[in-house]
Amino acid sequence: MNKSLFKSGLTALAVAIGLSGNAIAADQDVVTVLNPIVESKMAERLPLSPRLDTLSGKTLYLVDINWGGPQAAWSVYEQMEAWMAEHMADVKVVRKRLAASYMVDDPALWAEIAEKGDAALVGISG
Repeated sequence: MNKSLFKSGLTALAVAIGLSGNAIAADQDVVTVLNPIVESKMAERLPLSPRLDTLSGKTLYLVDINWGGPQAAWSVYEQMEAWMAEHMADVKVVRKRLAASYMVDDPALWAEIAEKGDAALVGISG
């Protein structure tokens, strides 16, 4: 085994477990290691919305979050809308895409769904 590689590994281990710089020999290279443990407070958990008893007479939004490109889920949502039209004709289906991407909030769309929709399926497929 390469001695310098071994020393670097030991130095990295010492840094990772929090030993001070004094515990590491001066002639060794120091490697900084980031600790992946989350130290901040976790996000507040919110309960899921209650389920609807039925979709009959309701408005269902199918929301594509633009993960995987503009065609990743759109055709699946088209098929879902066609199925709903054939099998659950009294359900109004509205297909929408996020304004930007899944990494950018879309408050206008969420407000529209809250005002006009009864349920939403938000996600991707493919």
